[in-house]
Amino acid sequence: MWSGRFNRELNAEFEQWQRSFPFDRIQLPYEVAASKAQAAALTKAGVLSTAELRATLNALDQIAAEGVPSDEDPSIEDVHHYVESRLVQIAGEVGYKLHTGRSRNEQIATDLRLYVRGRIDAISQQLAEFLGEFVKQAEAVGDAAMPAYTHLQRAEPVLVAHWLLAYVEMFLRDFDRLADCRKRLNVCPLGSGAVAGAILPLDRESIAAELGFDAPTPNSVDATSDRDFALEFAQVLSMIALHLSRWAEEQILFATTEFGFVKLPEQFSTGSSAMPQKKNPDALELIRGKAGKVVADATGLLLTMKGLPLAYNKDMQETQQPVFSAAEQVASMLGVATGYLASASFNYERMQQAASSGFMNALAAAAYLVSQGVPFRKAHGQVGKAVQWCIEKACELEELSPMEFERCGITADAEFYRSLQLPSVLAVHDVPGGTALRQVKAALQAVKERLSPIVGVAHASA
Repeated sequence: MWSGRFNRELNAEFEQWQRSFPFDRIQLPYEVAASKAQAAALTKAGVLSTAELRATLNALDQIAAEGVPSDEDPSIEDVHHYVESRLVQIAGEVGYKLHTGRSRNEQIATDLRLYVRGRIDAISQQLAEFLGEFVKQAEAVGDAAMPAYTHLQRAEPVLVAHWLLAYVEMFLRDFDRLADCRKRLNVCPLGSGAVAGAILPLDRESIAAELGFDAPTPNSVDATSDRDFALEFAQVLSMIALHLSRWAEEQILFATTEFGFVKLPEQFSTGSSAMPQKKNPDALELIRGKAGKVVADATGLLLTMKGLPLAYNKDMQETQQPVFSAAEQVASMLGVATGYLASASFNYERMQQAASSGFMNALAAAAYLVSQGVPFRKAHGQVGKAVQWCIEKACELEELSPMEFERCGITADAEFYRSLQLPSVLAVHDVPGGTALRQVKAALQAVKERLSPIVGVAHASA
């Protein structure tokens, strides 16, 4: 593709070492699509005749239908070289015209944008399905309660649905980040040439529209060297992986005998070759482990780009594999996570019991005293003394007598004891975003309304 300038053959080892076709051939469909748009633009510019355009498009369709070759030709440098070489084999001399006014620098940038856009749409669809499973679970649990934790210590009771909806919020932010990334990347580099712009009066607006881009890129130097969209995509993927890892870790904890909140589905668990009784959360552990690979891919991209001057540099060839790898990892993680969540079940009795013991009603007790005019700091101290008294007696707050509460400075009447019961403890958090039943029901309805267009958009883009 460029040997005319050279008198000597490339070093054989270097020639193979610098090839990208072993990994960038995944972009064959995008290279074909971009080449079709280029052919149409060349016809408008008078470089290709109508007959030549037809022959070129037919050949490109055949290349697309053939797919990525299984037997690799070591003389092929990259996916762009492959498509052009195969085009000449099929269509003859006209195949040599397709590269008129075009550079691999803009081809690489265009193909990678098309790939990232496609992966955003696919992963958005997967996220929507994953979120849908959380909503199904939240609808099914009713008013079941569980402990919420801070510092991995029991803190206050919450509705199980409230806990599930916390993950919905987390992954909805990831969905929005993908949409933001897609919006910024959706401009077309074709027509930028190697660095200064095409040498022909190509209709860049038509090229962009044909490939589904919103507009052409406004600056040829930036267009051929910009990888911000890849960096941003990888960073969003690392956020999704991080959130999946946090979710998986909590599932692993809750599935232990010590917690007993989650029943591991056998379809997503393994056993032990030595211990007959074991059921291990391998799917969740692998999600947690693979998150590190995604973060490493995102970090590698940053390090590759950090010192590059404008415009295109061969280093940028190394920005493709981390994007491919991170996208593949996150897609597989989401697929397993969705299947797991659809199959998992909860031990509501155990969760309810845990939510009703261990002084989980202490803050509600203080809140009741505040409602009776006691300053919060004083109420906090009084309930703290009562908790200490319970620890010494090995009992719960609601098991103390009025006389024992009186020793802590608390007047314990029937209303006070009622405030210590689980329904009252949950109901005291009756603010938007709180775990009171009516607030959670409203939040669940709001989430369903937010998810409805998201699921629709995801299906449409897929």
